[in-house]
Amino acid sequence: MIAWELNAVAFTNCNCDYGCPCQFNALPTHGNCEAVHSMHIERGHFGDTPLDDLCVVTCLWWPGPIHEGGGRVFAIIDERASQAQRQCLLKILTGQETEPGATIWNVFAATIDELLEPAFQAIEMEIDIAARTSRIRVNELVSSAGTPILNPVTGIEHRAQIHLPQGFEYSVAEMASGTTKTLGPIQISLTDSYGQFNEIHLNNHGLIAA
Repeated sequence: MIAWELNAVAFTNCNCDYGCPCQFNALPTHGNCEAVHSMHIERGHFGDTPLDDLCVVTCLWWPGPIHEGGGRVFAIIDERASQAQRQCLLKILTGQETEPGATIWNVFAATIDELLEPAFQAIEMEIDIAARTSRIRVNELVSSAGTPILNPVTGIEHRAQIHLPQGFEYSVAEMASGTTKTLGPIQISLTDSYGQFNEIHLNNHGLIAA
């Protein structure tokens, strides 16, 4: 395999209730799964190709639980990426050059029936994991925001985490509220649903311990 590694910050918004049953090997809240995953690569490489400071937004949709398949995926890659960087990112995002089951992208790849033509666009992205806030915009294609979950009685910010020591995406994720709207080939509309902030530190073999 070609050696690769990514250090990134990420925000994910899906249609499940806060907590997302998928994180506990349970069925999705509404029977199906639709999500938007956004990440800013702080440091990364694929072989000798650097991937530092690039952004990626991925729109995902499944008709039922993810493991049952039938998924569709539409990737939007930073227009600043060179042709070589674009190809490298697409290989990582489609689970190539990866041990089976080692990363979220490799696992998802087995459930995807339709890999849509990627887009290369200007991506505006601000992700603050500690504050549990994010703002992502891709022209008219994607508008997404993450905010802290608020106590419905007091209005005070509520903090909760999920720890997955043997996860294939992260070891610790901060829970949040997400609101997202997408156009294009996969159209998603989410309001105050499951939001997740986390660091990504993955390579061909999976999660790299801190």
